[in-house]
Amino acid sequence: MQQPQPTTQPAHEHHQLLSRRHFLRLGAAFTAGLLLPGQLYAARTSDDPQERRLVFFNTHTHEKLDVCYARGRSYRPEALSAVNHILRDHRTNEVNPIDPRLLDLLCAIRSKAGPDACLHIISGYRSPRTNQRLRHRSRGVARKSLHMLGHAADIRIPGLATSRLRRMALDLRQGGVGYYPQSNFIHVDIGPVRSW
Repeated sequence: MQQPQPTTQPAHEHHQLLSRRHFLRLGAAFTAGLLLPGQLYAARTSDDPQERRLVFFNTHTHEKLDVCYARGRSYRPEALSAVNHILRDHRTNEVNPIDPRLLDLLCAIRSKAGPDACLHIISGYRSPRTNQRLRHRSRGVARKSLHMLGHAADIRIPGLATSRLRRMALDLRQGGVGYYPQSNFIHVDIGPVRSW
């Protein structure tokens, strides 16, 4: 009885198949890069390509937080709670959920600034009452501020010029960027792409 012969593809067909697969993978990676530049940039520059980490210092409460808030596509609920707490409205002590997309934007900024960058938080979540009070003091506070939704943060990074931090945020094109050189901070949010 004759043994069945194993089927093999000719070498040139195998090479074409690999080339096609390689081409499709490159296309998928390129498309993903167009859709999620901040997340991919953060992932590429992390020690663990799946880990997204933030380091915060709240300038009003002097609290510090160094946290891995996400791995891959999964956000860690206990880490998000810790972030919500440090970015709370320090005037009223109200805690509100911070949108994970804002955290991804902050992570992308931190990745550009360097692995030791600590984000100093001037303002994270802002309650409607606090926002109203601040509007009476300054014309620069929006009536429908994205801070009230957990979609915005005012930040600085010690040792990094505010003008350079602004440029990093603008280059990401992931939302609004406000520049306050006299107060030494920038505003970032996940609203429409715009700057002031």
